[in-house]
Amino acid sequence: MKIKIIKTLDIGHTNLTLDNAQSLLETTVSQALYEQQIRVLKVITGHGSGKLKMAIRDWCVEQSGRFQAVINGEDYHLFNSVAVDMRSVCKIKKDNDFGRNNSAIIYIWLW
Repeated sequence: MKIKIIKTLDIGHTNLTLDNAQSLLETTVSQALYEQQIRVLKVITGHGSGKLKMAIRDWCVEQSGRFQAVINGEDYHLFNSVAVDMRSVCKIKKDNDFGRNNSAIIYIWLW
C-alpha cells in the first residue's frame, strides 16, 4: 500500500455535532496511526463560531504525546521550526495553506 503524506479531514463544513466531529477525528487518527499510511492529518475546522476549532485544539492538547506535533494554521509558516521540520521530514512540497495564517486549520503530525 502506498503511503499518503497528507490526508485532509474537513469536519468544519459537514454539519456534524461537536461530539460527532470529535468522534470522526478520533477514529481517523486511530486508523491512521494503526495503518501507518499517513504522516500528516490536515484538519479543517472552519471559521464559524470557533467552538469546533477550540474543542479540537483542546482535544489535541489532551492527546499530548500521541503525536509528534500539532501545528495550528496560523503557526504554519516558514518561521516555525516545527512546521519547517514536518514539511522537510514528510517531503511536503506543495500546500496552499503554508504561510497563509489560516486559523481554521490544524495540522497533526503523526508518529
